[in-house]
Amino acid sequence: MSRLLLMPPVAFILLFLAVRITCSLFSKIAYHPKNISEGSRKPYACGEDRYDHMAQPDYSSFFPFAFFFTIAHVATLILTTVPMESTRVLTIALLYIGSVSVALCILFRR
Repeated sequence: MSRLLLMPPVAFILLFLAVRITCSLFSKIAYHPKNISEGSRKPYACGEDRYDHMAQPDYSSFFPFAFFFTIAHVATLILTTVPMESTRVLTIALLYIGSVSVALCILFRR
């Protein structure tokens, strides 16, 4: 019987039913407002009626930091999974560190 419960389709159905029952029980005690105002379903726009011109964020400073973290995390992942058994592998790892350093210098040049 325990093997049957560990099968993925059976476990999914049991978990789905448990979540469904829990949601239905909590929906009985959840707060439901009696009066729904007209503006509660509209998107918030800081009190402005027209908000098309307002949301124009500038991502020019975000992308260099995103690329930095991507390069740094991929380099760390690669370097921690490389086995250090021979000088050939160590040489390739050092070349990789050098190329990552050059890439980061190019990324943050001014």
